[in-house]
Amino acid sequence: MSKIRAFTMPKWGIEMTEGTIAEWKFGEGESFSKGDLICLIETDKITNEVEAEYDATVRKIVVPSSDQPEPVGALLAVFDDGSASDEEIAQFANDFVPAQGGVAEGKQKKKEGEPKEAAIEGHEDKPKAITIDTNRPISPEALKLAEAEGVDISDIEGSGRGGRITFQDVQQALRGPSTASPKGTAVLPEETDVFASPLARRIAAIHGIELGSIKGTGARGRISKKDVLAKVPEDSGSSAPAAFGAPFQAVPNEAKVIPFDKIRKVVAKRLTAAKQNIPHFYLRVSVKADKMLELRKTANLVLGTKASVNDYVVMAAAKALAAHPDVNVQLHGEEIHSFPHADIAVAVASPKGLVTPIVRQADRMRIDQIAAKTKELIGKAGEGKLGFEEMDGGTFTVSNLGMFGIENFDAIINPPQGAILAVGGAERRAVETDDGGIEFATMISFTLSVDHRAIDGALGAQFLKTFKGLLENPEELFA
Repeated sequence: MSKIRAFTMPKWGIEMTEGTIAEWKFGEGESFSKGDLICLIETDKITNEVEAEYDATVRKIVVPSSDQPEPVGALLAVFDDGSASDEEIAQFANDFVPAQGGVAEGKQKKKEGEPKEAAIEGHEDKPKAITIDTNRPISPEALKLAEAEGVDISDIEGSGRGGRITFQDVQQALRGPSTASPKGTAVLPEETDVFASPLARRIAAIHGIELGSIKGTGARGRISKKDVLAKVPEDSGSSAPAAFGAPFQAVPNEAKVIPFDKIRKVVAKRLTAAKQNIPHFYLRVSVKADKMLELRKTANLVLGTKASVNDYVVMAAAKALAAHPDVNVQLHGEEIHSFPHADIAVAVASPKGLVTPIVRQADRMRIDQIAAKTKELIGKAGEGKLGFEEMDGGTFTVSNLGMFGIENFDAIINPPQGAILAVGGAERRAVETDDGGIEFATMISFTLSVDHRAIDGALGAQFLKTFKGLLENPEELFA
């Protein structure tokens, strides 16, 4: 009997409700092997490369690549071992029902009144219930589901303790492949035999550079990012000044039209909705940073680390959030979710635009651990290799533009979070001392953008007071 498998829209993270098929790597009738790249799926945060978990043949593509999103759980394609008839594949796709409780279930219910394809004679119904006799560790509910759905558990790798098969493992086997190796993507040149890094291929594709013409300087002759950047032509527009005394002549100044890519469209939509629907208010404070800067130098020498000023800001924000859990929140509909630990999202520039990877439970980390984690995340962001799990969730965001000389700014809240902290640049200012004198101090401006539906002004002010106290008395960060 042939083994027909459904390939459905996977779910990466609690907030994901839909995704878009950007590209299929295999067409109908083509076979793939375990580990092959099947397709590219775009979400509102990242482009994911979905790899095959088993060998199979693409028998039917239900949803072709397009700009239209599909809900989580929706049937995207049908795979099998190549032995099923076209009639069996068509009937399987026609009879497919999304998993109960899934996002796509509502979409399926809307179709109940629509006529289905004609029944195929000789088609076998859904697998009959079976009895499974096994000595493998498996939960009672998982065994019950496997027997009811006729699932062969020999191919299931248990994710529970000691390899125990869980209820979710059986559900995953019923749905087909739904895991991914998020790495980012771009339309690449045709030179598939050229030994180049993924980032080098993306840059070459953007600038129309043939990789075959580049000599790689990396290990074993691999073409790296710097090799491609060396070939990127400078702006062809002439900026040289006219000869002295020559009359001014205008040159063409035509606009270069750059349409939004799919991710930019989603980002624009989310930020617009956030600014329109979230009642922002702003709290501002300036912090004397001299003690923190001195302690940073000493701590970096003692700990053998290279913690940045932003790492100390993240640490202070995390400890202040732990002290004020009513600010460490997410807003879901008419419910406020308050968290005991601070998952700090750090705004980072990447080839795909602004991304916000998360330092999990930063309030429980030492400064050297925070520094190592942020360095890792920033490195991945620069290479476009951030995974979905590294950006999903977060209870608070820190956005720092101080390194660009920005004195202060107002950041837009990243829903469902309740607040975001904007960090300005450090500058020397004349300030009044406790005895009424004047001295110069290094000051950093901070602006807290707050969702007034979840956080009141007094709560935000108390958080900033604690945050300021930690930075101005940085030894308390190590208490």
